[in-house]
Amino acid sequence: MKRSRFWTVLIVFSLIGQIAWVVENMYFNVFIYHMFNASPKEISLMVQASAVAATLTTVFVGALSDRLGKRKVFMVIGYLLWGVSILCFAFLRTDWIGVVFPTVANAAALGCALVIVFDCIMTFFGSSANDACFNAWLTDSTDDTNRGKAEGVNAMMPLLAILAVFGGTMWADTSNAAHWTILFLIIGGIVLVCGVLGLFLIEEPKGLLRQAAGYRETLLYGFRPSVVKANASLYWALLAFTVFGISIQIYMPYLILYYTEALHLSNYVLIMAPAILLAAVATALYGRLFDRFGYRRTLIPALCVLMLGYAVLYLFRHTAFVFVGSLLMMCGYLCGMAVFGARIRETTPVGMAGRFQGLRIVAQVLIPGVIGPAIGSLVLRGAETVLNSDGTTSFIPNANIFLWAGIALIPIAVLLLIESARNDKTARA
Repeated sequence: MKRSRFWTVLIVFSLIGQIAWVVENMYFNVFIYHMFNASPKEISLMVQASAVAATLTTVFVGALSDRLGKRKVFMVIGYLLWGVSILCFAFLRTDWIGVVFPTVANAAALGCALVIVFDCIMTFFGSSANDACFNAWLTDSTDDTNRGKAEGVNAMMPLLAILAVFGGTMWADTSNAAHWTILFLIIGGIVLVCGVLGLFLIEEPKGLLRQAAGYRETLLYGFRPSVVKANASLYWALLAFTVFGISIQIYMPYLILYYTEALHLSNYVLIMAPAILLAAVATALYGRLFDRFGYRRTLIPALCVLMLGYAVLYLFRHTAFVFVGSLLMMCGYLCGMAVFGARIRETTPVGMAGRFQGLRIVAQVLIPGVIGPAIGSLVLRGAETVLNSDGTTSFIPNANIFLWAGIALIPIAVLLLIESARNDKTARA
């Protein structure tokens, strides 16, 4: 594949995919909160259901793409259907639900249920296209000379996506159903266009062949004890990545609500934009350090920066400190993602990227997506509430989510020490 085409596909498909995930991960929570008065339990349930859907999809579709030796067809069709599924959210409104289901007594409760179901459907298409096959394509298309650089670019895309979505929604009133309709139509259309572009831009990685092993054997390959033993470094990285993800998911579903409802930052986009840009640049540069210094020497500083960001956000409420804390949090989060991503790609057996995407998504999405929001929901169980104009109540997130996110990071240090001791013992043997 030509170098220019590789970087074009990486940037376009990573950025557009992350824009869609930002809308899901950061705005579906706001959408269900404002449009259907969702509780912390309902937000937690939505995140957990989506995590399960993403994991099952990535496991089965990733193995299938390995079995068939194909990435492009899954990416193209996946992005097209992903776009269509996002467009469907434009029609989830209490006024329209009342028209379609006139006998339903509580349109808001039905709306919450429909959002959760539609989110799982959207996640199926998004995970097929992005989690399973785009990530496998990227692993197949990189090597020791450019893996860290590519992962640095890939890891900065969530921040650029946040910036694009924040900037693109400055006009929107999150309490206005019509504005949500416009937002979903725009995002769905962009993802559709990305799928069309894939027909002309994507090339199958060289050396990717149809697997002789059966689908069931391919599907279960990464879960075999013998495979775990033979690829111990990969599984240690996945375990640490799981803990990292739990920490992130404790606060992430409530982050925007914390800014807007607890801190009353109506201009949070203008405050966050510089932090996002600086963090994006830092992440792109930091990914290059992995190629030079390796896994541990780049992971530990990223985790320290993330922990410092949590501390600032927990201790301070002033806008200037919120900016500093958010910048540190984002830098640590995305640099950590870059390091984990590069390490997982580095230790994935050649030609088997698809069947290992399921394990990656278990570590990145399933376990963090189930445990993290559940912890966040427990932390906010006694949170302050406010009375809405329609007589319903809504919860106000508090800074305790950052305290518990920091506590959740501590086991990574233990895992790194255990892995280091095992490696030293193996080397001496």
